[in-house]
Amino acid sequence: MALTKEQIAQRIARELQDGYYVNLGIGIPTLVANYIPEGIEVVLQSENGMLGMGAFPEKGHADPDLINAGKQTVTIQPGGAFLIQLLPLR
Repeated sequence: MALTKEQIAQRIARELQDGYYVNLGIGIPTLVANYIPEGIEVVLQSENGMLGMGAFPEKGHADPDLINAGKQTVTIQPGGAFLIQLLPLR
């Protein structure tokens, strides 16, 4: 029997260790933030430049300006940051 996307994300989350910095891509990795075990401090980086990304927001508490690389609303952890790349004007 094949695993669901949520089951795969839960399995990945169990591999995380305290203090890890993890870059999450699009697809199943976006679900991993929802399954990080209690007591484990992991800093997640979203492909679109959010460092300290949290889990999906509770229903009705989404901030449309906080999105992951898959354009899904997420939360940001205390101390989180947004990384931007400035390009020279020509």
